[in-house]
Amino acid sequence: MNLHPNQKIAGVLIPLFSIRGSLDLGIGDTSALEEAIVWAQENGFHALQLLPINESGTSNSPYSVTSAMALEPSTITTHPSWIPELKSETYDLILASYDLVSLRNGPVNYPLVRKLKRELLTSAWESFKNHFSTSERAKDYKLFQEEQSWWLPDYTLYRVLLERHGENDDLPSWEAPLQQASTAHAWLDQRSAEEQKNLKERRDFFSYVQWIAFEQWKKIRNFADEYNVALIGDVPTGVNLGSADVFSAPELFDLTTFGGAPPEKVFRADPFTMQWGQNWGIPLYRWEKMSRDNFFWWRHRLRHLRSLFHLLRIDHALGLFRIYSFPWKPENDAQFIDLSHEAAKKITGGRLPQFIDCDDETPEHRAHNQRRGEMLLHLFLEEAGPDHLIAEDLGETPSYVPESLEKLQIPGFKIPLWIRDHQGQMLPPQEYPRVSVATYATHDHEPFRKQWETWQAEAQSEDPSSGRWKTLTEMLAFIGCEHEDPMTLYSGKIHEQLIKGLYATNSWLAIVMITDFFGSKQQFNTPGSPSSQNWQERISLPISEWNENFREILTASHEELQASGRLLPTSVVSAPLPNK
Repeated sequence: MNLHPNQKIAGVLIPLFSIRGSLDLGIGDTSALEEAIVWAQENGFHALQLLPINESGTSNSPYSVTSAMALEPSTITTHPSWIPELKSETYDLILASYDLVSLRNGPVNYPLVRKLKRELLTSAWESFKNHFSTSERAKDYKLFQEEQSWWLPDYTLYRVLLERHGENDDLPSWEAPLQQASTAHAWLDQRSAEEQKNLKERRDFFSYVQWIAFEQWKKIRNFADEYNVALIGDVPTGVNLGSADVFSAPELFDLTTFGGAPPEKVFRADPFTMQWGQNWGIPLYRWEKMSRDNFFWWRHRLRHLRSLFHLLRIDHALGLFRIYSFPWKPENDAQFIDLSHEAAKKITGGRLPQFIDCDDETPEHRAHNQRRGEMLLHLFLEEAGPDHLIAEDLGETPSYVPESLEKLQIPGFKIPLWIRDHQGQMLPPQEYPRVSVATYATHDHEPFRKQWETWQAEAQSEDPSSGRWKTLTEMLAFIGCEHEDPMTLYSGKIHEQLIKGLYATNSWLAIVMITDFFGSKQQFNTPGSPSSQNWQERISLPISEWNENFREILTASHEELQASGRLLPTSVVSAPLPNK
């Protein structure tokens, strides 16, 4: 697969949970992704960007990572055609006790989806375990355990202890010996023979689940190879405070300061984010300690993901240079809304959110931050390989970040409305750097149609020479519609020309979010919203109906992909779905 920037391509950002496949059980999974790969290939897209697929525990957010190594079990296709040990009669019997119509038609019901898939996986495991000595797959399972022995034993111990504590990942609240792997293994050795046997069986179950997950994801990687569609995997910025990684190696993390991002006006719906920034609650990395074993944890994490994806997207790459940090956990955020800095200091003992290691206020600080960021990016390149890494560098970006990315030939993200020349004008599409990724929005932003219609509503109450009128006229000029009325309805010409404008950029990769491509107002993530009410939105139509229902935009897109040089010669009009 040619991923060199000399060949421009286009891709689609599709949150996996949002898509509906033929084997749908209330959430997008590997089988649905297989269908999406076929759809992408037959419509001229050669990249699919996904959100993180690491295990996220009870949180809905794919960025709330319970393990940097384990894969999220809900992404597993729990159908007999995908798991040999799962019997059809058992599958049907388990499904009969669920309201599948409601589960499939509504937003993602995470507790119910996880419960259903856990039942199916448990049934498959029991069958596998009972026939282990005669199973032809037993050898593969043992090989998986051997190959993943650098993380799997600590993870499975963490997982059974998490289960023992009712899925409460607040590690400090666990019994003292169980708060970290080094003492938990010793505690395990002191249990009775019967308890050790029961715990081993549970650990073997969680090991089996990860084996199934890795089997399926490697199958998907190979399938994408066949269809010439590059899978873009997301490397989350950090891990949860109560993650398997902190349990396994707490010395690698600063557990008193929490990573995030500085205030940004773009998130107008969230007053805390506008005032203080985004508090992700992730512990910061202790880079000096990590360097002592040549960044073993990071190198193996990257190799791990690289085995499943063609390209890796570094989430919040700015954090490799310096990261904004908070002296309080996210659950205390509400306490600080509308407080002055002085009032906040009285609560925190004088500490305020700040950049770590240091801000960019002096040349020495800037040089320090740039050196560290480039050193870490070199490490990432060593493990991912050239032409297999992209960096999400959005936000308040120091000038040295794009300089470093250009020096290392790592594509950064370009959002047209934000990319300006020295005169403050939007950069014309043809002037975008080739080594870059052009997109209108990420999963954190409102769908572009929603933004556009908000601008139109705001413009109607403004002077035509200022504010949102300017935004609309600039965007119309960018897409070659400078003579169009800014109040023109989004549907139809404006929507099609926006897609065309993105493809027309000189960027190597143009990525459109699936909802923006369809012209939908659906939003996958609203920053600041409780996780229990977020990351649930699903695309209303199954993948099998996309071509028929979005025929006009797909036809226009195909023509523009060809005109912009992004349609590879291997693209076909139609590709058959694999046999189930």
